[in-house]
Amino acid sequence: MLREVIHCRGHENVRATHRSTLEFTKEDFLTPRGDCIICIGADKAINDLSDEFKNALREGKKILIRIKVGDLVDEVVAWGSPELILDHDVSMVVRKSTYIDARTLAIRANKAAKDVDRRIVELLKNPGQVAVIELLIEDENL
Repeated sequence: MLREVIHCRGHENVRATHRSTLEFTKEDFLTPRGDCIICIGADKAINDLSDEFKNALREGKKILIRIKVGDLVDEVVAWGSPELILDHDVSMVVRKSTYIDARTLAIRANKAAKDVDRRIVELLKNPGQVAVIELLIEDENL
């Protein structure tokens, strides 16, 4: 299993209402327009992921994104693609669609920001709240 862990925090402007994307960012601010962002101040962006992890995504492997806030956990399932660019130093975006740009971590996700457990979203409206994002790829296609 390949595993990457991202630590990030909440912000008073977390809305998580976007219908097709979900984003984690290293930025330390969030405007109300950033409705796909669920946490800021991330300690990793796409460029910080290991080459092994990026290669597995480019092989089209399934990725499990586990969002942990306090005792709450939500999970998103998405897919890699040979077309992934995986070259951004600020953000990572998970998309329900198949659209790909440099910020795209995975596509064909089963959830977007609006689908994340609303109890988690409420907690992430607190700037002091920490979230742990686990990115997991099985060694074999699932």
